[in-house]
Amino acid sequence: MARSLPPDVIAPPGLLVDRVELADRITIIAHPVATSARCPGCDQPSSSVHSRYTRTLADLPVAGMQAVIEVGVRRFRCAASGCPTKVFAERLGPDLAGPYARRTARLETIVHHLGLALGGRPAERLSRRLVVPARRDTMLRSVRRHAARPVEAPRVIGIDDWAFRRGRRYGTIIVDLERRRPLALLPDRESGTVEAWLSAHPEITVVARDRGGGYGEATTRALPDAVQTADRWHLMENASAAFLDAVRRSMPAIRKAVGAATVDPERLTRAERLRYEGYLRREATGEAILAFSRQGVPIKTIARTTGHSRKLIRNVVRGLTGDVFRSRQSSLEAHLPWLEGEWKAGCRNGAELWRRLRARGFTGSLRVVGEWATRQRRSEQVPDGAPGQVPSARRLARLLTIARDGLTKADAVVVSTVETEVTGLVEARSLVSAFQAMVRERRHADLDGWIERAGASLLGSFVAGLVKDKAAVAAASTEPWSNGQTEGQITRLKLVKRQMFGRANLDLLEARLVAAA
Repeated sequence: MARSLPPDVIAPPGLLVDRVELADRITIIAHPVATSARCPGCDQPSSSVHSRYTRTLADLPVAGMQAVIEVGVRRFRCAASGCPTKVFAERLGPDLAGPYARRTARLETIVHHLGLALGGRPAERLSRRLVVPARRDTMLRSVRRHAARPVEAPRVIGIDDWAFRRGRRYGTIIVDLERRRPLALLPDRESGTVEAWLSAHPEITVVARDRGGGYGEATTRALPDAVQTADRWHLMENASAAFLDAVRRSMPAIRKAVGAATVDPERLTRAERLRYEGYLRREATGEAILAFSRQGVPIKTIARTTGHSRKLIRNVVRGLTGDVFRSRQSSLEAHLPWLEGEWKAGCRNGAELWRRLRARGFTGSLRVVGEWATRQRRSEQVPDGAPGQVPSARRLARLLTIARDGLTKADAVVVSTVETEVTGLVEARSLVSAFQAMVRERRHADLDGWIERAGASLLGSFVAGLVKDKAAVAAASTEPWSNGQTEGQITRLKLVKRQMFGRANLDLLEARLVAAA
């Protein structure tokens, strides 16, 4: 026997349906089930009705039609003699609708999740198809209204910067490392902004950060008793960068050692000649900057006089611009070990190497692999004792740190010559290896001895930075906390920005990030 569907089924709990009207939309006329209500001022129940009014609530669509609920809401007299509230309207309850709400709680949940998942305009377009009455501003207000706030006081936090727009505007993310969830997004990475946030949370005992000075200074001022720990990955990366800088400063000595202190333009290819001419221009610029520097002119004044950036001037003064043939980062970097293995196995055809590499997920062009194969053939044709063109500083740093059995003949000649003639790089390489082993094995007791040995080497600038941040570097070996979770939250934040939140305000980004955690 067929069963009829009572109207009360489509109404939210707590209401009795009087009738249903069907026109251009479905209108449900209902009234509350309760016979009394509690005064919001004194919480005393009252059943004395003062008057009635109609409250209209948007509800979920029914059969593809928009639905509204017209609730006959009562006003009651408060019976308590001392209560300042004489007349009050009954509350419908959080499961039905909140105070002053224009939507039912179940529709509000849909609106909130649409705005959270899609943002403003995309959520509005989808809501039209779902027959959900909500504009984009409504969606965003719902996201802001329901933004989750952490209720537990954080003890251990990670802090790092992230880019609103790379190279132009940056913010700060703060993560609760114990609960693995973001706490706050700050509008910039200024020391004062971070200090103000930290001062409002004196319960924090451990701060994991990178080795940038701004966050360390802010933490020292706001939380002088908190333990600061440097991020171990950044320590490893900083050590590698310090060795690369040492190689760059040693490039004039390296070129002299391998017999390539001068370059014959007639023996260069057209592409190499263009790069060599650029090198000559850079050398002329560097000489002009160094002339000012020798006279004691400040970097800011040199920049204003010459029109060059302060970063370029600083690198010239530090001797970090010595490459003749500079090489850029290649898409083959991640595949070089595999390519060299295939080359040694006998595959010397560039097109075949490219096809095999494509099967492994490589997305670059045939030209990139073909040029690599050509360079490999030329390096194998170098006669004994003739090292040929000096590699770039970045490539030379890599050659000095990889296993010897992975080098070509030409590369082995260059590395052997450099190790013999430029002994400072050999010492720097061993010091970097010792430091990275110390970080991996958590041997903080060896830090003082390592600093004493490395202070007079080519890593002097890196050592000076470690001395300034010595307590945080030592804590990295004793504390279990690091900034890996913070970096993961930054990756998630980048994903959120690409998912229709690219130009969202900071509070919307924070609400979306917390919801995704």
